[in-house]
Amino acid sequence: MPTRNLLLISSSRVHGTGFLEHCSEAVREHFSGVVPVLFIPYALADHNKYESVVSEAFEKNGLQLSSIHHAEDPIAAINKAHGIFIGGGNSFRLLKTLYELNLLAPIRQAVQRGVPYMGSSAGTNMSCPTIRTTNDMPIVEPPSFNALNLVPFQINPHFLDADPNSTHKGETREQRLNEFHEENSAPVVALREGSWLEIHDDTCQLCGKTGMVLFLPGQRPENIEGPKDLSNLLV
Repeated sequence: MPTRNLLLISSSRVHGTGFLEHCSEAVREHFSGVVPVLFIPYALADHNKYESVVSEAFEKNGLQLSSIHHAEDPIAAINKAHGIFIGGGNSFRLLKTLYELNLLAPIRQAVQRGVPYMGSSAGTNMSCPTIRTTNDMPIVEPPSFNALNLVPFQINPHFLDADPNSTHKGETREQRLNEFHEENSAPVVALREGSWLEIHDDTCQLCGKTGMVLFLPGQRPENIEGPKDLSNLLV
């Protein structure tokens, strides 16, 4: 079993709180002793602005940050990293850039060496086998939908429950994820904003206050409140 030390967050922002504030204790614990954390900002277009936002949040938690977009050799930066954070934004742009820079294999190998990995939103999508359960618009075309495959299930960040009083006639998130299972068999962990997964080797824990919905092929979606052990999903 490869080593895994993952913190997979649904969203960096939750209503009424600052950037990563809702999960700050988990972030501090995850990157305890890591100096600096290597940040991968490719999901957004303005890397410098994104770096500034994340650096400020990290400093509030006593953490240091180094952004990969300043590195002359991004692969070498991954190979030397003691902690990795991939932030949110557009998953298609992020994955396309990771392919262009040949970073998927180095990141995967770093995680297997035990390097702590944190993803938020699009960065959480990257930990899955594919990005087929993302909410993003495909503004660019990556060479493949295959991602890092750090976990054997799919994640849908920012999961939004349908409003029973809404007059909107478009598909709900639940309907779209059920469509995924018309063509695919992997379980889908639909994380509401404010929830995250903490994964250490062969254990997986749902954390946060908002819970999740588990989608399995041919079964009714199951609402799950945290904290909850989800280690069976890693089998």
